[in-house]
Amino acid sequence: MAETPGLDPALFAALEATLLGQAPHLTRLDVIEQSGVTDERARELWLSLGFPSPASDDEVLFTDADVEAVRTLEGLVASGMVDPRTENALTRSMGRSFARLAEWEIAEVATMMLGSGARLDFAEIEPVIKTALPALSDLQEYVWRRHLANAAGRLLLQASDDAVVQAVGFADIVGYTRRTRSLDADELADMVERFESTVNAVISDDGGRIIKTIGDEVLFVADDPVAAGRIALRLAGAHEIDEDFPQVRVGMAHGRVLARLGDVFGEVVNIASRLTSIARPGRVLVNRELADELREHDDLFRVRRARTTPVKGYSRLETWAVKPPKTPRGD
Repeated sequence: MAETPGLDPALFAALEATLLGQAPHLTRLDVIEQSGVTDERARELWLSLGFPSPASDDEVLFTDADVEAVRTLEGLVASGMVDPRTENALTRSMGRSFARLAEWEIAEVATMMLGSGARLDFAEIEPVIKTALPALSDLQEYVWRRHLANAAGRLLLQASDDAVVQAVGFADIVGYTRRTRSLDADELADMVERFESTVNAVISDDGGRIIKTIGDEVLFVADDPVAAGRIALRLAGAHEIDEDFPQVRVGMAHGRVLARLGDVFGEVVNIASRLTSIARPGRVLVNRELADELREHDDLFRVRRARTTPVKGYSRLETWAVKPPKTPRGD
């Protein structure tokens, strides 16, 4: 490994061996030989999981676990449990998800241990890792299995084709770029944490599901349009209740959605995104289909026709504004 300024090679090697379960002792060619796959196949799998290519075939970067991972994936494909046509999409999705999780976990540990600014040695780090790693691994598997069970249950309730009828929503932080310029790193981290924790609680409370967080924006779905409307209003109004929560705008659309590998696709998703882009701060805009659903519940929602607007991909996008019901005077 090339030496990086400021990085203690001995500390990195010890840390890497602890996290990987053993010190790297195999080259890329060793992995190919021991796993029985072709050079092209090994490279394809490695890159699809989000890992950088070795600088040379002589670099010792791999462990027995890498060989076993290649064998496992090859076995899943050979058995028919994983479709070769979607295998790369699956591995890319896993790589992105775990990369983000790993970045967050390491950042949390670093913040905890380096808060004093002192330089750490491996003797200080090793006990923390050896205690935290098994616990985090078990917790991650538990959460994954729980979500797997929920996803399997939803699949059984859906029609046989991949398209399902859902409400899709985006919640976008207003003025995010401007706000980031005026905040230091800690303040920005606090704002993002408050945003993500609040939207997670609001969406989950009403039976919705977060698909992904994209920088200053969250994409979510809900099977029940009424629940979707409640989620949208709670998110749009959260800033009025908690001034530390950033002001957001919400766009939602209801219709047929293609659900694939944990993500959603289709025109309904595009419309929800466009609605979000033109919604005013603290407001909710929806498409006709969702407006029709919510209008039947006038005790929960006020729905009115809003302006028709040209946006990217749509010369005339029809919009409806959704607000909470009026509070009777005297209440």
